[in-house]
Amino acid sequence: MAFREGYLSEIIGRQAVLETTQGKRTIGKVVDLLVGKPDDTFPRIDGFVISTREGKRFAPIADVLDVDSDGKLLLKSVPVHEPIPGDQALYLVEDLLDKQIVDVNGRKVVRINDLELANTGGALRVVAADVGAGGLLRRLGGRRFAPGFLRRFPSSVIAWDNVAPISDVNPFNVRLSVAENRLSRLHPSELADIIEELSSQDAARVVRSLDDETAADAFEHLETDKQRELIEDIGTERAADIVEEMDPDDAADLLGELDVERQNELFAEMEPQTAGELRELVQYEPDTAGGLMTTEYVWIFPHRTVAATIAKIRDLGPESEFIYYLYVTDAKRKLLGILSLRTLLLALPTGFIQKLMETDVVSVPPDMKAEEVASTIARYDLLAVPVVDEEGKMLGIVTVDDAIDTIIPEKIAKSLPRFTRHRGKRIEHAPN
Repeated sequence: MAFREGYLSEIIGRQAVLETTQGKRTIGKVVDLLVGKPDDTFPRIDGFVISTREGKRFAPIADVLDVDSDGKLLLKSVPVHEPIPGDQALYLVEDLLDKQIVDVNGRKVVRINDLELANTGGALRVVAADVGAGGLLRRLGGRRFAPGFLRRFPSSVIAWDNVAPISDVNPFNVRLSVAENRLSRLHPSELADIIEELSSQDAARVVRSLDDETAADAFEHLETDKQRELIEDIGTERAADIVEEMDPDDAADLLGELDVERQNELFAEMEPQTAGELRELVQYEPDTAGGLMTTEYVWIFPHRTVAATIAKIRDLGPESEFIYYLYVTDAKRKLLGILSLRTLLLALPTGFIQKLMETDVVSVPPDMKAEEVASTIARYDLLAVPVVDEEGKMLGIVTVDDAIDTIIPEKIAKSLPRFTRHRGKRIEHAPN
């Protein structure tokens, strides 16, 4: 194929011509282009859809001789097969033109006005999306009727490897994994900003395209109203999977905004242990230590050696992001002392935790008001404070970022980085 590069709008609506030894014969016009593997970095065009007297017909790329300078499609045989069903392929006009996409580099939602095509690597491929006014004018025939006017509009083209489609294209057989991978490049707060900007339907589509962990990250940065809306739109099972991946205190805050019936529906889809922990957290008032705390913390027994503890932390590391303090408890989880990670790393490997731990521990009760918790953390210059009940049993911890959330506006708080992110394991008592 001699065609090198051009735009989709320059091909759509043009004649499809059969080229034979007897000459050329028009058999219809081009109405769409088909991609069989939309998750490729630069998707390959696998064929053209031709509108003929007999209806729409599919011309595979192998039957295309060229696209000439006038945009005419030159074929070597008459297409006889009907197009592949829409749930088995991506159609550029039907599925992409005028649809919203995420510009991953620009961190914004834009609309596709045209698509740039190029013959590269021995195949005709989609290489970029034109999201500017020039692309829209080109589709309206601006290049033919007013080429000078069209040149006044600067190009606004996004390379296709920086594009993440939003729509549920071919939901049955074709999964746009490319959207999942590219959206995952964004910081959770950026992804949340994009989701906030979308309609309910498109926001739900974006969330469905993400893995549970990435979706949970983004959820923690969303406004409460948007969280509730998405919980209803994405379905109970998927919503439960995402809530399970959220930091427990953030998950409890979200669940606390739902009615009891909806909470129970979500709990029923969760792992029993996770559901049990979240049920307990939801009982606390949101503006108390219990409402702020997370149950993700590292606890250890006092008779462990430094070497054994470090070995356990190595196992735990990939599952937890907050390992600044180690909380020393007995078998009933009564808080005995606290140990900083720095102290642990500087101690002799043969040393015992009970000899290294600080026993004068600052803690707060679960019913302490959030402002007092924040004041306590600030007064003692802590990264986290343990929450204990009347019997001294460890219930959870309040991290400094969650304490800060209580004294600044929600929108700003949602954009701040989090110490804890995903559900992790706790260090258990090793066999003797």
